[in-house]
Amino acid sequence: MMQDWKQALAQFNRSSTRKAVWQLINSVVPFLAIMALMTVLVVRDWPYWVVLALALPATGMQIRIFIFFHDCCHGSYFASKRANTITGYLTGILTLTPFDSWRHSHNVHHSTSGDLDRRGTGDVWTMTVDEYLAAPRGKRLGYRLVRNPVFLLLVVPIWFLITYRIPGKVGARSVWITNAALAAIITAFTLTVGWQTYLMVQLPVALLAWSAGIWLFYVQHQYEDAYWARSDERTVEDAALKGSSYYKLPRVLQWFTGNIGLHHIHHLRPRIPNYHLQDCQDSIPLLQSVPPLTLRRSLKSLVLNLWDEQQQRMVGFGAIRGRARMRQG
Repeated sequence: MMQDWKQALAQFNRSSTRKAVWQLINSVVPFLAIMALMTVLVVRDWPYWVVLALALPATGMQIRIFIFFHDCCHGSYFASKRANTITGYLTGILTLTPFDSWRHSHNVHHSTSGDLDRRGTGDVWTMTVDEYLAAPRGKRLGYRLVRNPVFLLLVVPIWFLITYRIPGKVGARSVWITNAALAAIITAFTLTVGWQTYLMVQLPVALLAWSAGIWLFYVQHQYEDAYWARSDERTVEDAALKGSSYYKLPRVLQWFTGNIGLHHIHHLRPRIPNYHLQDCQDSIPLLQSVPPLTLRRSLKSLVLNLWDEQQQRMVGFGAIRGRARMRQG
């Protein structure tokens, strides 16, 4: 049975230059056109609410372009490694994300997803109930702050936009190249229409896109029936099919998010490019057995903060008050 679905997955584990190029055309070109129009409107002193209205479709396009970047990081977007690298660097500039640096942390995330013994790189900070109850007060307050929806969706995006400008031990060259490209873009704006115009156009799009991206990443592994296990018990299949959500979005949102809601498939086979994910889902019964997470149900994830090893599910802070009182007593 396992061999059957593995063979079925293999047919989607291939790249299509035609599909990849068409995606770049139908996404990058409209994105740049909208950004150019926003720039013209700012220069001509149109009401700023009109510019912000255009920021919404621009945000959707930037999220979609990030999925192409993401596929390049997995080496799945094109068959050619060089084409993936070049496209990854260019789409990384458009999404303000350094290619090699992000690729490293994301690959670590894939290798440790759902592993309680290997948390901390490329994932959302998640504590178990026992860890939280045993932690000092300062650490508990810090954890509550990070898991607060307002902080998570408004402050964390700004934090990442800043930290991705700072070279680290891995992928430093990609950080410098991305920063240099962004500096050139800002300089061109400054010398032509002013740096203020750049900020008025770029900031709302970047902040909205990164907030949406963080939400997508968060809900992909943070939901009530998620999966966490110790290293000696964890399996790749369980981490994918039980610990990665099938986020069933309306068709238009699925297009803007590049099918990334089919995250259970992505973690099962990261080399399947975004443009094959839906066909893969429709073709393999095993994948269809994964319960979908709807938009409405996904909102509950905002109040699920800790992994309960006893109950094998995510719980909120309110669910552990009794245990906290018992420990204090």
